[in-house]
Amino acid sequence: MKTSIAKENGSIVAFFEGRLDTAAAQQVEQDVTPLYDCAEEDIVLDCTQLEYISSSGLRIFLSILKNAKSKGKHVYIRNINDELRNVFAITGFANLFEFK
Repeated sequence: MKTSIAKENGSIVAFFEGRLDTAAAQQVEQDVTPLYDCAEEDIVLDCTQLEYISSSGLRIFLSILKNAKSKGKHVYIRNINDELRNVFAITGFANLFEFK
């Protein structure tokens, strides 16, 4: 699992590549720590290369969302594949996030 963060068009973007499963969750949680410090920018979670997300990964996404909302910011998910979109729909997370 590879995670990287960049600034793009006034937002901070986290790129996820691989499988965000329980084994990868601890490292990903450390990798996304800079997102918790964002007070000025909205956050985009780019899932173009994300192949799988487990409940541990969903928890990380939810934590990012809660933190951003507490600061009045938005979290967008973009480029999510149909399989992941189905996971978000089944878990109810599709109602929590904004998709691009």
